[in-house]
Amino acid sequence: MKPDDIHLTNFFSAEDIVPHCGEMSRDEVIRRLVPNEETYKEVIAREQMGSTVIRDGLAIPHARVATLKTPKVMVATSERGIVWPGETSAVHIVFLLLIPQNQPALYLQILRALGTALKDDQVLRTVAAMTNAGDIYRFFESGKAYLPRYITAADIMSREFLFLHDTDTLQVCVDTIIKNGVSEIAVLDRDNDLRGIVRAGELLRLCLPEYLLWMDDLSPIANFEPFAEVLANERKTWLREILVDDFPVVTPDAPAIQVAGEMTRYRSPCCYVREGTKLVGLIRISNFLNKIFRE
Repeated sequence: MKPDDIHLTNFFSAEDIVPHCGEMSRDEVIRRLVPNEETYKEVIAREQMGSTVIRDGLAIPHARVATLKTPKVMVATSERGIVWPGETSAVHIVFLLLIPQNQPALYLQILRALGTALKDDQVLRTVAAMTNAGDIYRFFESGKAYLPRYITAADIMSREFLFLHDTDTLQVCVDTIIKNGVSEIAVLDRDNDLRGIVRAGELLRLCLPEYLLWMDDLSPIANFEPFAEVLANERKTWLREILVDDFPVVTPDAPAIQVAGEMTRYRSPCCYVREGTKLVGLIRISNFLNKIFRE
């Protein structure tokens, strides 16, 4: 701990905790935690965009509030379980976060701190069984739930991503791009090490040699003759022959702002997260913007 470290309990007190909620519904719990009608509607509106249950038993409903000056956290617990729409299992701990509009990273920082405080199921069950707000507060106060100093690539990356192998053909690549509606795909070797990427734009460049791009009028080749030539050889063209090896790459612990810098520098819609030689995550610009501006 450093003198300027921020602890999770900086944002709530025992008075903000509602223990032993029984079998209340999601909306009943949120209404109990947020009596203000306008703010309640904002939290429910965010819930309707997608469930905020981040793991079995733990939900983090939240909203960004333009008029809020400082963050506010409220807590509810239920040993029996709270019914949460769209979820097959009940929620036992609810952390409701109200975040100022001008602090876009705070939600993710608090999320990291909660991950430290409730890192295993047994701890979660222990807290859910507590019936005294003071005991619950002291549990979190005594823990190591400090907010990270900055958001990292690991906090915003997706661990599910498409990839191809460098022994796949151009035909497989084109089919994958069309089927999934993506503009680029990671390419791994037989040891599953990241070798490079293939981009739809580069495939167009493969079909349209540079000398053609100097022509002001491409109407003489309106029947896509260069494409036909590439098409005839797509089953014989291996991805290792056409992959791009200069693209945005960061490590999992890289600051999220560095991710933004890399995508901007390369003018790329994606940033790849590599640990050693292995691809461990992917950050698409749409997901990045959602995490920073809307999540």
